[in-house]
Amino acid sequence: MKKIKQISGIKRFFRIFIIVIIVIGAGYFFWKYYFVFGEGTKAGQLNFIVKKGYLFKTYEGRIIQTGYKSNIQGSIQSNEFDFSVVDEKVATMLMSNSGAMLELHYKEYLGAPPWRGMSKYIVDSIISIHRVADSANPLP
Repeated sequence: MKKIKQISGIKRFFRIFIIVIIVIGAGYFFWKYYFVFGEGTKAGQLNFIVKKGYLFKTYEGRIIQTGYKSNIQGSIQSNEFDFSVVDEKVATMLMSNSGAMLELHYKEYLGAPPWRGMSKYIVDSIISIHRVADSANPLP
């Protein structure tokens, strides 16, 4: 009789232990991939937006911001902002405005699950679009 109570106590401990591990794992997953760490706006010229991926097709893009940055003294590097887009309407709008000056609203997460994109920066809306006049072919 004592042995049966001992086994049921061990089973109960393992059940509680497994539940605690699952709850901690779910909390960590939420914090890592769905907790909005920061949000803001970025402005620049849209370099590209593309739908790509092996298993999960996601929209990935880049804007080139004005100014230069350099991590190494004596070198010049353009200031680029890589981002992912979840909303297909926003992605379609961006695809039709390649090369335009944009102001984008984004959310920053701590990680990027593969079904949401390759970047931890997710553009959720377009604030403004300004067409850039081409010097070779000026707009009328």
